[in-house]
Parts: sequence; structure tokens; C-alpha cells
Amino acid sequence: MDADLVALAEANGVATWYEDWHRKRKDVSAESVVGVLGLLGVDATTPKAIRSALAAVRERDGLGRLPGTIVVRFGTGRELPGDGILELEDGSRREVAGAVPADLPLGWHRLTIGGQDITLVVVPAELPAPPETWGWMLQLYALHSETSWGMGDLRDLRSFIAQSGEPGLVLLNPLHAITPTLPVPASPYSPSSRRFANPLYLHIEDTAEYRRADPPLRAKVDAFKPVTDKLIDYSRVWQAKRAALEVLWPLAGEVDLESDPGLTDFARFCALAELHGANWQEWPAEFRRPDSPAVRSFRSDRIAFHVWVQRLLTEQLGAVGETAREQGMPVGVVLDLAVGTDPAGADGWLLQDVLAAGVHIGAPPDAFNQLGQDWGLSAWRPDQLIETGYAAYRDMLGRIFKNAGGLRVDHVAGLWRIWWVPPGMHAAHGTYVHYDPEAMLGILALEATRAGAVVIGEDLGTVQPAVTEGLERMNMLGSAVLWFTRDWEDPEQVYYPPADYPRNALATISTHDLPTAAGFLAGEQVKVRAELGQLAGTVEDERATADTDRARLRAALTAQGLITAASTDDEVVVAMHEFLAHTPCRLITASLYDVLGELDQPNLPGTYDEYPNWRMPLRLSLEQIAADPRIERTAAILRNRTTKETTP
Repeated sequence: MDADLVALAEANGVATWYEDWHRKRKDVSAESVVGVLGLLGVDATTPKAIRSALAAVRERDGLGRLPGTIVVRFGTGRELPGDGILELEDGSRREVAGAVPADLPLGWHRLTIGGQDITLVVVPAELPAPPETWGWMLQLYALHSETSWGMGDLRDLRSFIAQSGEPGLVLLNPLHAITPTLPVPASPYSPSSRRFANPLYLHIEDTAEYRRADPPLRAKVDAFKPVTDKLIDYSRVWQAKRAALEVLWPLAGEVDLESDPGLTDFARFCALAELHGANWQEWPAEFRRPDSPAVRSFRSDRIAFHVWVQRLLTEQLGAVGETAREQGMPVGVVLDLAVGTDPAGADGWLLQDVLAAGVHIGAPPDAFNQLGQDWGLSAWRPDQLIETGYAAYRDMLGRIFKNAGGLRVDHVAGLWRIWWVPPGMHAAHGTYVHYDPEAMLGILALEATRAGAVVIGEDLGTVQPAVTEGLERMNMLGSAVLWFTRDWEDPEQVYYPPADYPRNALATISTHDLPTAAGFLAGEQVKVRAELGQLAGTVEDERATADTDRARLRAALTAQGLITAASTDDEVVVAMHEFLAHTPCRLITASLYDVLGELDQPNLPGTYDEYPNWRMPLRLSLEQIAADPRIERTAAILRNRTTKETTP
């Protein structure tokens, strides 16, 4: 690759090579680098353009200008090129002479220096050590009860918390907002907005408006209630709940549109989407920017309607949090942060100036996805985050933490770097774009500290050592999944004993993208993938691999004295939970899919309509789950956990 192009890429945080899953150097094509630079607003299409862009970088660096955001850890300072004025978050002002002082409080401050107005963020050096506790890993949509409307909701969550064996936390799937149009997509990991919540999780009867309604109006609302079917139909659920909410809407009274401009902007998007369709990129040109005259002058009662719906969600999420506190849960509800959003959705429209237009994020080829992955999600522009003081990132985290005792960050390595796929290119032809982890991780820690919340990073697969080390340094937890926690350098791929598990981790048997415990023992993942033509090798080879994996797991459980050769599959599942209970991991979660013997995993990566991803309710109702002895048996195992050789 041309040396000037390499220098220009490095100056903009764009990788020209990376280590593949074999830990071997893989060079990125010049075409991919040029494409990604273009997404960052850098023209590298000709040698002349590259030289011009590189000259601009060197000129900028020669001026000694500071970046738009400076991040310092609490208790540390930083040299500055001159004197300036600090305006602290509390409104007080200080003069600074040649350095950021080391005694600044945590928070968001402003620094004026040399004609620049800079965001100065003081972030924690680390979070408080998370408590040692246990809980449940729950796909909320999969719950169903006598009172739910076709899928699990926030009333079901409150009921589950109160009857599930005194857990210390409940880890949920993402509850991010949809675009309120039809059809409603099933995946919780491709949301319209990560800053607001999904109205499908509202429990209609728990709204103040329903409680105020007279009997005939309540009967009209009740008539919309759908039944739980074999598969969840999100569009049907939204049609029913939307109709019920519209009947109750006249009872809402006046809705304040001024106190939260960000919420009002989101509601305006929802109202426009109802008129012009779910994809804002296909709207009439005058509505494609949120700051356009046509958008600012747009008036509709639907804006107030969608503000009201989001406030109902805030109230019901708050009620869940109150239930968690009443139950004495040391962590409470842990929400899941998807790695990105649908580019056609609300955040794609509202935050388009800090998102890279046209990019999709994903992952390079690896052992499991040899063609690479294109997740179809948007990506932050690191340069625009810096210049805007990370305002959109801060706002997103602040809104989520209002209703969370913890946050699981999907693909946490994306705080360091993420795979960008330029428009029109295959997933394998992307490259990594780097972010400032001191800022991304530090701001996450700051907002978590203010909320008193724990942070869990999903760091599975091949991740850089810096990711694991960064999480450890910040007292954030990594992820330890039983299926993966083994010695991959050993030809036998021996499962690590419980004592060798990391202390700062969330331990689980599986994840939503992997076989359930019963499915693993039955070889269900081979059967289903064979039926769908998803196997990389022959059925016989895949079955042999699955058989070997099962034998290795049983050997690990036997070595701990948890099973014998005669143990049944049900006894093996119990032993898996006992195995986790002996680890030193601060948090352990059990999944209802494992405890209740479900064969079907919630999501089968690499499929769309071929497999009912995210649409399968649990076979048992919430009422049946409450009476199932397997729930209390598992809770007792994890509640009374004992650790071996636990490190501080």
C-alpha cells in the first residue's frame, strides 16, 4: 500500500492491517481503506487527494490545537499549551495555568483556551467493586402470563422478580425503541434508537389512564388483547397495544413537550415515520434532516402521543426498579446495550452528524463465520464524537442508566475498535476503525458511577488483550461462558476448572446465540443447522465434534465430583449450575432456557426467516414457572454458592 495512504489512514484511526483469528497478519486492501476514509469525510480517491489530505493533517498538527474533548482520570492532571479558564459542571469557574489541575471533581466541564472551547471530562479511575451475587438471564419477550398481551412485558418482569428465588440481578435482552410502524422487526439488536424504550413491553392495564377509565372504556381496551401463540407476532402485538393506547390517549391530559427536547425530537421522528414510512432515507427530501425548516415547523398530535408513550415506559421501568429495591436486590435490573442501531431508524436520523453515513459494522472472517459478518448497523464517527464532546454517547448512557442497576455492553471491544464495511463491499472487505478507549470507557464509567450501576462487557471470541485489561482495570466485568472457558491451546480443549475462572466476570452456561444446556446435550445445534443447510462440514463430522464436546464437558463435571457416568441429562444440567457456583466470578446468571430444559436457542446466527429468531415464547407460562421446582432448586444452588481459591 502507498506510504502516504498508510500515513493518512493511521492519522484517522483506520487500520491497514490486523491479526486474523489465526493470529496472523492480514493486510487490508487499498480499496477498503479508501472507502472507509471516505466515510470519515476524507478524500483518498487519488494520489493528489491523499497528498492534500495528509498535508491538512500535518498542518493541523503543526498548529498545536487541542482536540474538541479532553478526558482525564480522576486525581490526575494534564499539561496544556497555555493558560485558560475552566467552567466546572456546577457553574463555578477557575483559572488554570499551563495544566489541567489534578483536583477536579468527576464530571463534565468546559475549558476555554487559545480561542478554543473544549469539553473536559473527568472520569473515574475505576468503578467500585461489583457485589458477589447471582441472578437470572432473561429474554423478556419470551415470558407470558395470563395478563400479558402476546409477549412478556414489564408487569411480567415485576412478577418474575418477586417469585424467582430472591435473585440479586436480572439480565434482560435489549429493550431499545422500535420505529412504531409495521412490520415490527423481531431482533432486539437492530433497534431504531438505543436512547428510548420499546412500547411493546408496556403493560396496558398498569397505566394511570387505564385505571381512570370507566368500565365500558376498559372493556373496549380489553377487547384488543391478543393471545400468546406458538410464535410471537410483534406486529400483531404492536397493533393491539397501539389501538389500546389510542383509546386511552384522550385521558392523558396535557403532555409537556418542552422539558425534554431529545424525547420530543424522537417523538417527532415517530410521527413522521407514521406518515412517510419507517426509513427516513426514503422520506421527502425536506424531512430528511431533523433541523430542516420543514421538520421544525411540523406539527402533529402524534408527537405528544409518542412522548406520552415513552413516559409510560419510564414509569413502568421505574416500578420494576422499585420492585428490585423492595426485594433487596444488590444489583437489580441489568439492561443490554446493543452494539449499534438500524441506520434507517430514529437515531440514524437524529444523530446523522455523528454517525458514518452508509457504513455497516460487523466482524472480519473467523473460524465460525468464514465470510465475515455484516450486522447492518450504524457506527459512531470517532472524529465527530470528539468534536461534539461525546454528547450523543453521553445522552444515550445517561438515559439508559436512569432505569438500570447495571448495563451489559454487547461487543464491548467496539469501544476500542470496530469493523467497518464500506457501502457496496462484502463484509470480508472492511477494516477496523479505532476509537479513544480512554474516552469511551471513561465516559461509560462516569455515567455508571453516577447511577451506582455495574458494567458487564461482552468480550467473547477473539479480543485484543487491551480489552480484557481495560475492563479489569476499571472494575468492569467480562464474560465467562461455560462452553468457551477452556484451554484452546490444548489439543484436547480441556474445560478449565471452576477455580481458574476470572474473578471479575459474569459466568453463564450459554448465551442467546448458543445452544441451550439441553440442546447441547442432545446435539440439537447439529440437527437444526443440518436441516437448514448451515453446517460448514458434513453432518457426521459435526456430530462427532458435538459428541466430543459433550464428553469433555462431562469429564470436567465428573472431575469436580458433580456427576457420575450414570447421571441423566437433567442431572448434568443441575451439575452445570453447581459448577458455576464453585467459580470465583462476582456474578453468575442462570437462564430459564437451561433450567426449564428448552431445546431451542433464542437466536441462530446466520439465519433470518429460516429460523424463528427472537420469536419463540417459553413453553411454560409465568404461572407454571413459579410453581416449577427446578426454579427454586437452581436458585438454592446459586444462592448458597461456595467458591474455591477465590482471589480478592
